[in-house]
Amino acid sequence: MIGKQRDVPYVGPIMKIEIWSDVVCPWCYLGTRRLELALEGFEHRDEVEVVHRSYQLDPSAPTDHTVETVGVLASKYGMTRAQAEQAQREMEQRAAADGLDYHLDGQHTGNTFDAHRLLHYAAAEGKQAALVDRLFRAYFSEQRSVFDNAALQQLGEDAGLDAAGVAAVLASDRYADAVAADIEQAREYGITGVPFFVIDGRFGISGAQPAELLAGALDQAWSAGAPA
Repeated sequence: MIGKQRDVPYVGPIMKIEIWSDVVCPWCYLGTRRLELALEGFEHRDEVEVVHRSYQLDPSAPTDHTVETVGVLASKYGMTRAQAEQAQREMEQRAAADGLDYHLDGQHTGNTFDAHRLLHYAAAEGKQAALVDRLFRAYFSEQRSVFDNAALQQLGEDAGLDAAGVAAVLASDRYADAVAADIEQAREYGITGVPFFVIDGRFGISGAQPAELLAGALDQAWSAGAPA
């Protein structure tokens, strides 16, 4: 459990689920999909608000070029290149079991700070869920970049965002403070890996847990906040 449990029941129409994730995290896409599946069967789905929070797996990643993901994995986890490639294949199979089409061969990674800034803009425009999905699909299924301004411009428009609005965000440092605030909140919660789900500021769930477990957590959180 995270934070202090409140002493009052739900009195409004919303139960809030916050997801800390990074757009280049394969487990985050999988975890988000599993939450969607859990919510499909949740009786109070229309009373749930889902908010995506920023987290960077590698905030020190270069901003002016990308690097091969397999090499990053091998270095980070002490793997051989063959082991890292096998891990990628296993991730593709794992995702396929949940209906996601990953293509990780030859994948490159980079700095995701601008993508997170754009997600905050999308939230302000009521289109965050659409952009989250578009970024995940572009990166993991279509082998597209989510790092440079040209790529983010197109993906933002694909998600229904105003072209001029996207361009203005990308040409500035808007929402940089919001991204930093999310990352600081993650530190305060003790989050060291993603995805990480926080329900109503009280219940924390780490990792891409099965949809059945997430469904149980939703029921528990709702009952804890519902009138007796």
